[in-house]
Amino acid sequence: MALKEWLEPDAGRLARPVLRGRRRSNASLLPDQVHYVDEATGEIVNKAIKRSAFLAQFANRAPCLIGMEACGGAQHWARELTKLGHTVRLMPAEFVKAFNIRNKNDAADARAIWLAVQQPGKPVAVKTEAQQAVLALHRMRQQLVKFRTMQINSLRGLLTEYGEVMGKSRAALNKAIPGVLERLANRLPGMLIDSLREQWNGLAKLDEQVAEIERRLREWMKDDKAVRALAEIPGVGLLTATAAVATIGEATVFKSGREFAACIGLVPKQTGSGGKVNLLGISKRGDAYLRTLLIHGARSVLNHAKEPGAWVEEIRKRRPLNVVVVALANKMARTIWAILAHQRPYQKGHVSVKPA
Repeated sequence: MALKEWLEPDAGRLARPVLRGRRRSNASLLPDQVHYVDEATGEIVNKAIKRSAFLAQFANRAPCLIGMEACGGAQHWARELTKLGHTVRLMPAEFVKAFNIRNKNDAADARAIWLAVQQPGKPVAVKTEAQQAVLALHRMRQQLVKFRTMQINSLRGLLTEYGEVMGKSRAALNKAIPGVLERLANRLPGMLIDSLREQWNGLAKLDEQVAEIERRLREWMKDDKAVRALAEIPGVGLLTATAAVATIGEATVFKSGREFAACIGLVPKQTGSGGKVNLLGISKRGDAYLRTLLIHGARSVLNHAKEPGAWVEEIRKRRPLNVVVVALANKMARTIWAILAHQRPYQKGHVSVKPA
């Protein structure tokens, strides 16, 4: 686990501790690297402390602004430091990496955070335990779906070795595999046939686990007003609504819906010089999981909605399908931000008007 911190006391003089952990056999002895400027002497301090003394390092300090690199365990420590009265700012790891000069070690990484946290940029939201629990369910579901796909492809590949070619879909596999196993039972050893049948039956167990996680997410949606409001947006379902609320945290940290869409990588990447700017494909920065859900939701609207809207039909005439999908996903992201930031229900015909 890696943690980096920067601390600015209310007195005005800068003190920036930056911490980085290193994996060891005894978790209680894991060291953190601290980088800060001593308030009294102005000396730059870069030293290691034990993980067990982590909170004690800040317990007796005046309320401070603390920056940490967003990494494994950072959310937990951010909540603990907030309880002590400090303000925590989580820095994206990619942003910090640019400030690591030459050698990479704990001390250099600590100094990199010390430099990076002073630059302007959007921090990662500090999530509550409930929000992080929802994201944990999403990660487990994502892993189960990935493993299920791997199992299906493995079965198809193994049976192809014996001349049995089946369709790519799950429905095609379920329809064909009983007959395939019956035909191969006369040619192949029983131990292989039994193992293939066990692997096929295991897909149903994975289906049950995925369905159970979705049921729990649905229960959370019933109790959360914001999630229910997002679910009214065309193309935003259970997964997208719950993931958006849990990922964004506090929507007001973004100045606009466009800023939120840019944060999750749904705006064009830019390059150029001399005053000439070239727009490329989407940047694909930020949360890849949430961006993927929005893209799939937008594609679903285009493929299945009876009336996707005049705006979509107009852009369809001028742009390729994938560009239209991304544009609609961008619009969905902006709508999500507007609903969360202004705490308003979704209105299909709403027209945004800038204040005079």
